[in-house]
Amino acid sequence: MNFVVPDFYPAAAEIFVAVMALVIMLASTFARSIARSLSYYATQFTLIAAAFVTIFTMEGEPVYTFSNLFIRDLMGDFLKLMIYFSTAIALLYGRAYLADRKIDKPEYYLLALLMTLGMMVMVTANHMLPMYIGLEMMSLALYTMVAFDRDSARSTEAAMKYFVLGALASGLLLYGMSMVYGATGSLEFSAIAQAIYNEAANRTVLMFGLVFLVAGISFKLGVVPFHMWVPDVYQGAPTAVTLMIATAPKLAAFAMAVRLLIWALFDIAEEWQTMLMLVAVASIVLGNLAAIAQQNIKRMLAYSGISHMGFMLLGLLAGVVDGDRHFALNAYSSAMFYAVSYVIMSLASFGMLILLSRAGFEAENIDDFKGLSRRSPWFALMMLFVMFSMAGIPFFIGFFAKLSVLQAVVAAGYFWLAVVAVLMSVAGAFYYLRVVKVMYFDEPVDASPIHAPAEVRVMLSANGIAIAALGLAPQMLMSLCAYALLGSL
Repeated sequence: MNFVVPDFYPAAAEIFVAVMALVIMLASTFARSIARSLSYYATQFTLIAAAFVTIFTMEGEPVYTFSNLFIRDLMGDFLKLMIYFSTAIALLYGRAYLADRKIDKPEYYLLALLMTLGMMVMVTANHMLPMYIGLEMMSLALYTMVAFDRDSARSTEAAMKYFVLGALASGLLLYGMSMVYGATGSLEFSAIAQAIYNEAANRTVLMFGLVFLVAGISFKLGVVPFHMWVPDVYQGAPTAVTLMIATAPKLAAFAMAVRLLIWALFDIAEEWQTMLMLVAVASIVLGNLAAIAQQNIKRMLAYSGISHMGFMLLGLLAGVVDGDRHFALNAYSSAMFYAVSYVIMSLASFGMLILLSRAGFEAENIDDFKGLSRRSPWFALMMLFVMFSMAGIPFFIGFFAKLSVLQAVVAAGYFWLAVVAVLMSVAGAFYYLRVVKVMYFDEPVDASPIHAPAEVRVMLSANGIAIAALGLAPQMLMSLCAYALLGSL
């Protein structure tokens, strides 16, 4: 039996993060007196160092290793950099919030690092097994983080819902993978695509597998009809954890959708396009209409997130028209641009909730933003940027994210989809503008000054300014998304 030593160099970032997670776990065990600070700063160092490792080991051409289980390409590298960035900022925003509630423990940062490692494996998987392993590593860490405040019955309830429904979704995804394996004889994405292209796959079994795969992807994105966990988990989890769930995992789920649907199942695109179309329209309609009725801003942002992920799916389904791949790069890069834009906006929106919260008080109702312009004109302006951007008002990054997706949808000939999306965006603008209205035109309920660490204030300001600046010059980020996908499609 010949054993070929794999090339570890393409997986340098993943290996580094895995080793650092073990080091942090041991160090925090033996240095309990400084474990909290040590774990936080070591985790932040790991994320920054992993970004440098990813950049310095980046290659233009895709590289395969570990018997083709792992792929190193520009799309994976770009998404990994965005995952490091969003996780590091989420940890920065959430540290003081966790300390106020006495849940600032070293295990939290270790779980965040393991969650990051799971997402890294997901975006670099070239085979269904590492894809699933990465997904479970990410999901199990998130389930634990939701239940991290053990004294909160609401958090425990949210974690139970998330765990039970997440386990069901993982089962559906795994069953779909097994059926695809039965139909094509392989779990490797390129081999699956080749079997379908050569018409060597069992079409009936493949269709059943596809349905289960789309169901699993839909759950991880939190889109209709697999959205039922999103508002309850967003509301029940500590806001610092909600911030984690709403940001980086969306990028990992996007990568999973691209690898499974576009890489492996591209030749049956007409089948999954129809499924995504139904899911996307239902998500945009239900997400926007349900958000209007919410008084809890975390639930409002949850339903908003459902509609945003529906928009992102519009970009994915617009890539192929009647077997013509001419639109693919433009459509898929618009979907990636939308996912990245949403993550940047979510970081700022939940960061604002953390900023207004303090020990014994959770800022999670719309009324908690009343009169914010008088308490802090600067952060009221930052929240205005976030709400305008999420509503798709020019000239913020959210507007160009929506515009790029709509352009791809119209170019693909789905005019009715574009009309529905625009109408629902107009309806959805109401609940975003309502937050702006209470900030600027209502009397403040709480006139106390806002206290937050200097680094949180600086980063949240930079986050809000970035939303406006990227709206004035969106071409750079759009080009990065297109370039990242160009080397992968």
